[in-house]
Amino acid sequence: MTATPSTTVANLRDLGGTPLSGGRTVRPGLLLRSGQLDRLDVAADPVVAALGLRTVVDLRTDAERADHPDRLPAGARLLVGDVLADKVTSGRMPAAAQLKDLLSDPVVAEEHLGGGKARVLFGDVYRSFVHSGSARAAYRMLLTEAADPASGPLLFHCTAGKDRTGWGATVILSLLGADDDTLMAEYLSVNPAVRRAFAPMIEGFTAAGGDPDIALALIGVFPSYLEAALDEVATRYGSVEKYVREGLGVPDETVGALRARLVA
Repeated sequence: MTATPSTTVANLRDLGGTPLSGGRTVRPGLLLRSGQLDRLDVAADPVVAALGLRTVVDLRTDAERADHPDRLPAGARLLVGDVLADKVTSGRMPAAAQLKDLLSDPVVAEEHLGGGKARVLFGDVYRSFVHSGSARAAYRMLLTEAADPASGPLLFHCTAGKDRTGWGATVILSLLGADDDTLMAEYLSVNPAVRRAFAPMIEGFTAAGGDPDIALALIGVFPSYLEAALDEVATRYGSVEKYVREGLGVPDETVGALRARLVA
């Protein structure tokens, strides 16, 4: 549960060291999360070079990947799990995938996201993380890969590394035995890094007359966002374990392998 001071990857965090039940922790160096890797430069970034990444799971949409394709370390393989594909196909592009577009036009942002609409929309997106077919396929793949020793050190990410990535981290840490307070602390811990990464965009948006509350709702993460997804899990499945087994179709053997590999 430590931020990793990369110079070319935003919001990079090693989930290693996260406290778990029974005084145990997540094994370090095996599971990492971040924002997009479009600026990754291993030669100029010894921190990332030292990670020895073997697998990268990209949770972004087709459009996001086309606009800012990942740069991978030599020898790493890229797997794509488009969490929001179903929403994009339905014509309802979520705010989580449009941060830069929305923050470039205060008038459009106010129309679509003002008056508390942004937080309502994010709650809807988080619920879709649990029930949409594309999200379930993406998170099933993430869990399967994280459980496989052949995947080596694995990094998963979206654009900012806060929403789609945050839910993936929550599910994995829950399965490993993190308590509710730890899950929320890890989820919220990315706020400073995300706000730093988007600071120029936020400043431009507010300077052009944009509502700071809209910018904060788009850029930050809030307990209510994560709670929306957890409520969806409770309503549909009753527990994270049943969500993983029945909703994601991940067998108990894979969950056991995940714990064996990642719990120290």
